[in-house]
Amino acid sequence: MSRRFIVVSVIFLAALVWLSLPDMKKTDDGRITITVWESLGGPDEFIKKAGEAYSELHPDVKIKFVNVELGDAVSQVALDAPAGVGPDLFAAPHDKLGELYNMGLVFAVEDPDRLKEQVLASCSQAVTYNDIMFGYPVSAETYALFYNKKYISEKDVPQKWSSLLNWCREFNAKNPGKYGFMMDAGSGYYTITFASKNGNRLFGADGRDSEHTYLNTQDAVQGMTFFQDMRSAILDVPAADLTTATCDDSFRSGKVAMYITGLWNVKSFEEAGLDFGVASLPALPGEDTPSPSFSGTRAMYVSAFSNHEKIAADFAKFLISPEMQQLRFEITGALPSIDVAVESPYISGFLRQLDYSFPMPSIDRMSAFWASMDSASKNIWDGADVQTELNACDRTILSK
Repeated sequence: MSRRFIVVSVIFLAALVWLSLPDMKKTDDGRITITVWESLGGPDEFIKKAGEAYSELHPDVKIKFVNVELGDAVSQVALDAPAGVGPDLFAAPHDKLGELYNMGLVFAVEDPDRLKEQVLASCSQAVTYNDIMFGYPVSAETYALFYNKKYISEKDVPQKWSSLLNWCREFNAKNPGKYGFMMDAGSGYYTITFASKNGNRLFGADGRDSEHTYLNTQDAVQGMTFFQDMRSAILDVPAADLTTATCDDSFRSGKVAMYITGLWNVKSFEEAGLDFGVASLPALPGEDTPSPSFSGTRAMYVSAFSNHEKIAADFAKFLISPEMQQLRFEITGALPSIDVAVESPYISGFLRQLDYSFPMPSIDRMSAFWASMDSASKNIWDGADVQTELNACDRTILSK
């Protein structure tokens, strides 16, 4: 065999190896491109500005924003990532982590101990699955009690649900066409508050019990019975007419004194000229502390199919820095995922509520919770037997 043949063969094999290497996604100027999926309406602007700031520190890296809405990210990454056309980094709600983990779509966090020190405890817990951290929290959220100062002052905001009912009865009687209180009665996201009486928690204390929902326990039934009684007491409106959009409009237009919603509505209410405040939720019957709420964490996940996982992870860490968290709050109004001071008259109410919130579970069965609990909540509000509805909800979720 000639030396020339051997050299040509080696070159040929080297070319094959080179061609088989992952696409390094470099730009024409030689920079590495990190593709980031996020939603429109604020998060997009944040990623673009954060990307520019990151590239100033790392000139060899370009951050490319691609619009994939939060609710579509998991299904889309499951299709695109294995085909090599997915993102390096993508945003998703933490309750989808179980699905992402079981499909093998995400890398674990590098240096989890340091990340735990940085972020809020609720956020750290939210992105942990099987004792492993998988996401980089970029914002936190929960809901609280908004109140229109035209109708009620801060000192008069009820601390207990029973007191709220009494206040609303009087308000409704004096203000025909208006309501003292309103909420989306058909959304399990909000009604879980009442099913969480006496420390009762969806899928158990740690949200990991896939064999029991704890939605049809005695505590859950008592709490949801109180929820049902609220209709005849202060808000005799069918669940179908209490959608989130309808309730938003009612509070925005000044027809409602108190309303359960989240920080995402602050800008809209401010633009409407409302003078409002935010307080923690009232205490459930027999309790003295704010009633529990779901807390959510928006996280950035490094795709398990990324060719640049370390750079993607580094950019995700950059998004959690105090400067970037300040920027995100200024752009989106979302609660920071770290302990950083932001200027807003509404933050204190949400932070207090966060102390009594619990992360939405992220196990696989969570995907069946939403439609089931929404349906049960609507039926219960409209008069169906509470135990029967919660039993049906439990069976449906556990059958998935």
